[in-house]
Parts: sequence; structure tokens; C-alpha cells
Amino acid sequence: MELLNAKPCRLFLGMASANTSGSDVIFSCSICLDVFNSPVSTPCGHNYCRTCITKFWDEQVKYKCPLFNTRPDLRINTLLSELAGQFRTSVRVKEQLYVLAALMRCIEKCQDDLNKMVKERLKSTEKQAEGLIKELEQEIEDLTNRSLEVKQLLHTNDHLHFLQAFRSLKDPPPTRDWTTVEVRPPSYVGTLRRSLDQLEETLNMEMKKLRDAELKRVQQYEVDVTLDPDTAHPNLILSDDGKQVHYGGVVKKLPDNPKRFTQCVCVLTRQSFSSGRFYFEVQVKDKTAWDLGVARESINRIGQITLSPERGYWTIKFNNGGLVFGCNTSVRVPLRAELQKVGVFVDYDEGLVSFYDVEARVHIYSATCCSFSEPLYPFLSPCLHKEGTNSAPLILSPVNQTD
Repeated sequence: MELLNAKPCRLFLGMASANTSGSDVIFSCSICLDVFNSPVSTPCGHNYCRTCITKFWDEQVKYKCPLFNTRPDLRINTLLSELAGQFRTSVRVKEQLYVLAALMRCIEKCQDDLNKMVKERLKSTEKQAEGLIKELEQEIEDLTNRSLEVKQLLHTNDHLHFLQAFRSLKDPPPTRDWTTVEVRPPSYVGTLRRSLDQLEETLNMEMKKLRDAELKRVQQYEVDVTLDPDTAHPNLILSDDGKQVHYGGVVKKLPDNPKRFTQCVCVLTRQSFSSGRFYFEVQVKDKTAWDLGVARESINRIGQITLSPERGYWTIKFNNGGLVFGCNTSVRVPLRAELQKVGVFVDYDEGLVSFYDVEARVHIYSATCCSFSEPLYPFLSPCLHKEGTNSAPLILSPVNQTD
């Protein structure tokens, strides 16, 4: 990939236009093809995400463009940033409106089905009642006719005629015990329950689609990070590739380093981030306690530390089967099942830190309106091993893009 005049810009926009709308192209970075995040302008007039163009230049020998041969200063494009932010918000609102529209369609269908069921059951009940009324009317008519015949016979003075007429008198018509007859109003409990179950199923299905879309969106900002041994507490053991950390139980003699945690069993990554978005995943399987998230560069690393945003930590803590944000036990996070892998997403410019249950593909918790003014480092703490019950390592895992 080379930035030669405006050709690559046209190439990238061509690629984007195949999968996006015109509005998407206007607000899309030519490198990542996503909506601008902290857009900046080069002297030649092209616009890119700050992170994208910086990373691209870091991987190039020359900053290729006819107008400059040295790495230029990037200028923040305030107008484009505001427009991109509004466009991003508009997209999120459309995702939410899509779910509401799907629910409205489901509600309307449930309402139509219920109305149809009510009409059918009312019709059936009315037919049953009409049949009973006709049967009762016929019974009344038969009894009335017999009563007239008996009255006429009682008024005759001819005894011979009375005997002859009495013998020919028909038996009284059979009658029903109407005290046991009732027409019960139709019940719609079962129908309502089925409708509500269907509505709940539709809501869960649409929410799952949204959760999948949200997780896939943040996973696009995956970064490759490794643990920094210079920051690791002396009791921690790091793997050779810098991807795993567990509590060793034995204090190693290490040279003094102002970056090292001296009392709390924590470690930071080598890489830090000062703008844009980044995402990483940590396997927490088989552990009974851990902390993870991000921390700012100027945190105190000597002695006891407090994992709070005020002290420069944005983390979640798992302990005793419960999940909390930082050290604030009042901000408890609902835990649906045993966590296997946690995803951490940071939007530096929007001041957002979000945590995800990767296996369940659900959002765990988000810290919003955060104030970031210095580099942020991914932060991990495997906690004490607790006589072997928490000896499993925390593992920085690659994102499974096939999920």
C-alpha cells in the first residue's frame, strides 16, 4: 500500500463504495474503510484516522507523497471529526430503531393473531349459547303443549272420554337439568402467554443480533499487545512470548525499576495508546479472582494501590463469584455464567471503556464520560493463587474473527 498522490484515496473509496452507502464513503477513512475516528488532514489535503495514518507511516520507509518527503505534522480536522461523530451516532440510532421496528412488527402480528382468536372464540361461544337457547325454547314449547292438553282433559265431564283420552296422552317430554348448564366466557390466558413468549423470543433474537454486531464492530480494533516484565510485580511469572501471566508465589530479586509494581501483583503491557480505539481479549478461564482493564501512565506503582478511575484505573474485578467495576462494590455487574474470556474496548477520544463476555457475546459493563489526557496501558492482575485454587494464568488471546 502506498500513498501516491490521490490514487490510493480513489482506490480505497472504490473499495468502500462496494459495501457501503454514499454517506459511509464520505465519512470513511481510506485506510480502515470505517467511519473516521479522530480524523486528521495531511498537507496534501487527504483525511485519515489519526491512528491509521500514524500506523501506516510507522511501517513505511518513506512518507510517499509528491508534496513532502519528511513526515509532516498532522492537523486535527475539527469539522470532519464533528460530522463523523454525528454520523456514527446516527448509525447507532438506526441499529436501535431497527430493533424497535422489529418489535413493533411482532407486537402488531401478536395483536392481529389475538384479535382473530378472540373473534373465533366469541363466535364459537355465541353459537353454543344460541344452540342452548333453541333447545330450551323447544323444551318450553313441548311442556306448554302438554300442559294445555292436561288442562283440557281435566275439564271434561264425560268419564268414558276422560279414560280414553288419558290412555292416548303422550308421556311427558324429557327435560334437561338446566342447573348444571353454563356458558363459560372464553379464556385468552394461553393465547396471551403464547403471544408474550413469541414477543420475548423476537426481542432476544434481535438483541442477539445487536450484541453480535456490537462485538464484531469493536473486535475490528484489535491490537497486538505483550506484557512488560519491567512493570511486573516480583511474584509474577510471565511467559516468554509476553502473552501469559500467573502468580508464582516466590519473590524474585529484580533490579529497582520505577515502572514496577512493588506490592500489588499487577503488570502492564509494553504498548500504550493515546488516541483512537483499541481492543484486546484476555482469557480468564479456571480463575477464581482477577482484575483487568486499562490504566493511565502516571499511576502510582509503589505500595498499595486503589483501582478507581480517580487513581487512573478503569478495571473490572472478579472475586468470590462476583463482578464489580474497579474497587467500588456498589457498582456490581450482573454475571450470567462463568466467564471464559473478557474483551476490553477503549475509545480514547469518546472517553469510553467497555467490557464484554466474549463467549456469551454480551456486554458486561461500560465506563462512560471518562477523562483521558495521557497514554493508557492494558492492565492485568492474576491475583494471589490462594493455595492453588487460582493458579491458572491470565492469557492475552488473539481475537477469533470467525465467531
